Order: sequence, then C-alpha cells, then structure tokens
Amino acid sequence: MPLLLKGSCRCNAVRFEVESHTPVPFMLCYCSICRKQQGGGGFAINLGADYETLKITGKRNLGVYRAQIEDDEHPQCEISSGERNFCRKCGSALWLYDPTWPELVHPFASAIDTDLPKPAEKVHLMLKYKANWVEPDIGRKDKSFDVYPQETIADWHKRTGMWVD
Repeated sequence: MPLLLKGSCRCNAVRFEVESHTPVPFMLCYCSICRKQQGGGGFAINLGADYETLKITGKRNLGVYRAQIEDDEHPQCEISSGERNFCRKCGSALWLYDPTWPELVHPFASAIDTDLPKPAEKVHLMLKYKANWVEPDIGRKDKSFDVYPQETIADWHKRTGMWVD
C-alpha cells in the first residue's frame, strides 16, 4: 500500500494529502528555479506521487507559477509546462504538476508533514546551475549530475528497495 503523505503550507491555509510509492527525499535539484522558489540550502527535493489521489483543502489559496527557462539547454526563453503550486498567503512551495506526465504530481519534501524515510544515498542534479556559494555535501554513495540522471524517481526507489507497494 502506498504511503499517505500529508502536507501543508506554513500558515496552514492549504493542506493536502496524496499517496506515494516513491516517498524518499533522495533527489536534490540545484537549478535556479527550485533554489529561488523554495529558498532552500541551494537545492530543492521533489518526491513522486499519484496525481489521482491528491486531495486539497484550501484550493482558493493556491497560486501557480510557470517558470521562464533560458539557459544552455534552452537558448530561447521557454515557459515551463511544470505548474509549481504555492500558497498565495504565505508563499510556501507545495508541489509541482506537469501535464506532460498527467498521472504524477511531485510534492516538495519541504511541504510534507508526514515522517519520510531516510535515503541511504542521494542524487545531486542540475549541479551545472548551482549558485556559486553552494558547496554540495556529496556523500560516498551519492551520485552527481551536471544536468539530469537517466534513472527516474521510480527507478531509484525500485533499485534501492525503497519502493512502497
């Protein structure tokens, strides 16, 4: 049975729950969008979950941000298809939904109130775009990538035995 993740914004104007087979916060993204939208330690952590199970309280307080992308891989400015949902009252980043993969939603680990499993290894991605002040703490078992790894969130959970049935 998937793990039920319960999450909220800082002011509790938005609360949500969603079922996840992939609840381990192992993937640290250092891109400027994640870093600036979430205000973390130079990275953000996305989880995977089943979009059809997403239940939201306080929908009227939700805002959606679609990032403009212009970098080495996107020399002409593009609008991301990813919809980054946040609380309009307190600004907390809550989840990312991308209609390209309609069955998935990616809650930000920072918004989850449920205890999450601890990863034995981490994946550091988009290091090419990290801020110059960020010094990633890359462990002995960790993997690091300038851009994206080939392994998906689901593949990682299955390979490491962390997939929740």
